[in-house]
Amino acid sequence: MENQMQEKASDAKAASVLLANISTEAKNKALEAMAQALEKNKTLIFEANQKDLDASKEMIEMNEMSAALYDRLKLSDAKFKDMVSGIRDVAKLEDPVGKTLSTLVLDNGLTLYQVSCPIGVIGVIFEARPDVVPQIMSLCLKSGNATIFKGGSEAKNSNRALFDVLADAMKTVDEIPAGAFWLAESREDVSEMLKLDQYIDLLIPRGSNAFVKYIQDNTRISVLGHTSGICHAYVAESADLETAYAVCLDSKIQYPAACNAIETLLIHSKTAEIFLPEMSEIYLKNGVELRFDDASYHLAKNAGISGLNKAVDKDWDTEYNDLILSVKIVDSVDEAIEHINRHGSHHTDVILSADPSEIDKFVGLVDSSSVMINASSRFADGFRYGKGAEIGISTNKIHSRGPVGMEGLMIYKYILSGSGHLVKDYAGDGAKPYKHEKTQEKYCRLQ
Repeated sequence: MENQMQEKASDAKAASVLLANISTEAKNKALEAMAQALEKNKTLIFEANQKDLDASKEMIEMNEMSAALYDRLKLSDAKFKDMVSGIRDVAKLEDPVGKTLSTLVLDNGLTLYQVSCPIGVIGVIFEARPDVVPQIMSLCLKSGNATIFKGGSEAKNSNRALFDVLADAMKTVDEIPAGAFWLAESREDVSEMLKLDQYIDLLIPRGSNAFVKYIQDNTRISVLGHTSGICHAYVAESADLETAYAVCLDSKIQYPAACNAIETLLIHSKTAEIFLPEMSEIYLKNGVELRFDDASYHLAKNAGISGLNKAVDKDWDTEYNDLILSVKIVDSVDEAIEHINRHGSHHTDVILSADPSEIDKFVGLVDSSSVMINASSRFADGFRYGKGAEIGISTNKIHSRGPVGMEGLMIYKYILSGSGHLVKDYAGDGAKPYKHEKTQEKYCRLQ
């Protein structure tokens, strides 16, 4: 098993060099072939997904799988349509490979170019989400990165069907190198992938916070991802309440299993008496369980809200991924910011306010990868951000942050073009000076 995984990674490393140098036309041709192949094989893919769903129902009955994980596993017509359109959207994006990022003239005839290039080999390890396969495969192809996928066993039939359909479609384009994309399927493969830092350049884990934390703690490979999505909405004193009702509801129930759904609602004390009872009734009518701090509990009780639950300390640090929401009353935007930075996961947080200075403070001081002003947290998504599709959401502060599209799969190299220039001429007594002049000149390959 170890040798098989190492062989796949070695093949992917070799193929990544070739993939980094194929034409935009070839990549777009392969992407269209992939989109068409999905459309032609929809029945086969849904049959495979149904096998996984049937097996998962038994796991739910034995409390071995959560309802949230089941929702992520299930392919719907809408999800399938998004998969197909996502691939075609990636084809429309500008090719990120070979772009000149900066040009510096060091001296006459000696020019330094900073040029974008693929990272190399990407390892994608994910749970339950079969739609990850076409999303990331299309982004990695367009960005010129070889990829090794390892999906969860609960989605093994769906993953295999999607991967085979897409890989076969790629083979219809001669320029796509063999060995650039692999699917690993055994649990042991994960442990082996984590050891292969000589072949794999970046790991992207997608799944539960415990799962992502495990990956981060057990590899020397760089990891792009987030361990949890503990997101907040803060309703300020100046908030338009009708807007706040709608945004807070959408941020929770539009897809509660998503990492960008809010888990805590913070309400300014001066608006809570009006806002909290109505918002509570709206949530309860939509099946949301509410967990109140002391102040909000007493306010809701006095307003005649039934079925009240008190929050405990761990609620503020919990990602529910379910129709559960913690509620807290705060006395200022500063208190809201302090709570978010202490208990949040630096993912996505929302302010509902009409006060520009308050909004500026919130945006500047909330240490999260996405901050929403009078808009739903659910917009924090690569597709919605115009990236074609999404590799994942990163709360890292280096390389890439927030919903990550192809830019998260790119790095750069320096190309210095001269004509026999020597460092000794620029050192010591009588050294020639460097010009260090920035220009707009683009690097052009010789062929």
